Amino acid sequence: MPGTSKDVYRTFYGSEYRYTGTRGARRCYRPPMRRAALILLPALAVVTAGHPLAQNDWVHAGQDPGATKFSTLAQITTENVKNLKRAWTFHTGDPSGFFESGLLVVDGIMYFSAQNGVFALDGATGQQLWKYATDGTARRGPLYWAGGGNVGPRIFTQTANGMAALDPKTGTVITTFGEKGFVTGLRMSSPPVAWKNTIVTQGGNSDVKAWDAVTGEPRWVLNLKAQPGDPNAKTWFGDSLKTAGGPGLWGYFSVDEARGLLYVPVEKVGNDYYGGPHHGENLYSDCLLAVDIATGKIKWYQQLVHHDIWDMDLAAAPTLFDARIGTRTVPSVALITKMGLLFLFNRETGEPLFGMEERPVPQTTVNGEWTSKTQPFPVKPAPLARNSMTKAEIATVTPELEAYCRNLWDKYQLSDTVPYNPWKEKQDIIVFPGAIGGGNWQGTMFNRPLGLIITNVMNVGQWGHLEERQPGAGRGGGRRGGGDAGAGAAGAGAGAAGRAGRAGEEPEIAAAPVGVRGMSKVTPEGGRFWEPQSRYGCSQPPWGELVAVNANTGDIAWHVPLGAFPELEAKGIKTGQPSLGGGITTAGNLVFIGATIDGVFRAFDARNGAELWREKLEAPAHSIPSSYLGKDGKQYIAVPAGGGGFLRSPTSDTVIAWRVQ
Repeated sequence: MPGTSKDVYRTFYGSEYRYTGTRGARRCYRPPMRRAALILLPALAVVTAGHPLAQNDWVHAGQDPGATKFSTLAQITTENVKNLKRAWTFHTGDPSGFFESGLLVVDGIMYFSAQNGVFALDGATGQQLWKYATDGTARRGPLYWAGGGNVGPRIFTQTANGMAALDPKTGTVITTFGEKGFVTGLRMSSPPVAWKNTIVTQGGNSDVKAWDAVTGEPRWVLNLKAQPGDPNAKTWFGDSLKTAGGPGLWGYFSVDEARGLLYVPVEKVGNDYYGGPHHGENLYSDCLLAVDIATGKIKWYQQLVHHDIWDMDLAAAPTLFDARIGTRTVPSVALITKMGLLFLFNRETGEPLFGMEERPVPQTTVNGEWTSKTQPFPVKPAPLARNSMTKAEIATVTPELEAYCRNLWDKYQLSDTVPYNPWKEKQDIIVFPGAIGGGNWQGTMFNRPLGLIITNVMNVGQWGHLEERQPGAGRGGGRRGGGDAGAGAAGAGAGAAGRAGRAGEEPEIAAAPVGVRGMSKVTPEGGRFWEPQSRYGCSQPPWGELVAVNANTGDIAWHVPLGAFPELEAKGIKTGQPSLGGGITTAGNLVFIGATIDGVFRAFDARNGAELWREKLEAPAHSIPSSYLGKDGKQYIAVPAGGGGFLRSPTSDTVIAWRVQ
């Protein structure tokens, strides 16, 4: 890449997208971006934040507070994984299926939630030890808190009555916490996190909330919408700061325990992303926040989508790792996005590891809408998922698929697409990736000895157009409220620690029309840019991939198709498949993942992406596996196989565990 970005072309899967201007126009940190040449080293043994020793348990949804999804256990290796056999299968009894819970394992006991309750099992046998019957659980599971002082461990979980504190030994409610065992008013889809005696949760509105883990008393509230007095309030144009709508939160937190920092992936502005009243860059929507977990103050932020009209909000747990760049060891954080872009930052300062650029993108033509002139792109790594398409790239996998997709293109007068293609009024367009990614909530894995960041992505487009929405017809006005009264104090001063320069300037289009009318997205034939019966993509494959990135250089180390359509695989055609949910990686040089729609659980060689083992499941594992040491001293791999979700997968109520036999 040249030293300046003037008149440069960047290739996105065969399409060239022109951008001009200077690099690093928007920064979240005060020091200037370093442009000195870096000494790029091969993958080295780099370490994550904390937990350097072998862990027999799987205590967090991402294994450790930094969400590396890395197991130090190495009984199961690339040599003996072929001998992996199902050890047990457990049925939750929930007829609806579709659960994505992380499987937490502590001292050989497994804890997880389904839609009909919270369960504890013997991790070696699958025998149920207790069940707390409830509904309204967080779909992605509970939190295990190890306790502190004279207070023993607790399980914190969302229920129909609010966040409950349960005794891990019995599953009974600990009534000394909160109001007879509950904190009400929360709406958590993902688990809370803990730091010392502080529990941090998603709030009931546009906020993050912290609680005393012993008493349930509130500690602080962080508003995710810049409040009056914050310089970043200027990123809300017109009167939009005064409206109820604001960013939300549905994804995972991560914690740097040593530094006392909480990492928060923030959602878009409610469901109000088509022609709504909230113009401007809308801080802190679509931001990665680093927050002082003791006080709730923002230390730094990076906004990864400006004014999100595409539903490209952030949801993955930021992955904490240490990179070796030249002679420096850099504490780092990785975040994969729905845009298929992997952003890598210094987790202390927010500085991009390998550069980040604001690149011009197409602008909206819809009356009453506003789009940012530029969007952020990492210089490295290259996009991990398709984010553009031309007519020449229509899939030719089968004659029937090609004919269907060409007819679709011609019938609806579709045109070539580039990153951040804005929706048009009454004219259908294609957007890559679609609203389910790219990447999604599953996030990345970090294989510590190999120095590889590994993730699964899908290349599924979305298509449709906008039509005027009648008042009160849904999708508008903001889905969540503006937060608790007086809560803005926790976010005050964020502009000073945040992106220097632009966020504090007057907006270029301060007079942009606000709230002229609402728009709804219309998808004439299903919305996904695929053939709906077969779910074959209309773009050339791969339609799903497993990708590894060298954490020390930002270069893509390898990528392979993930998932298979059996009828195509029988002909030697490897296309990959859409996937939701993620994988884990181990010290045995393995990656385990079952997120694809074919419902197959697979093991790959983490060094090169070679598939080594597979087994058909009762339903796709749209979840994240776990690995742990059972009470019998054996290493297990386990995963919920609940199916369901946006990819129209069949459902099941099974949790499955394997060991080498």
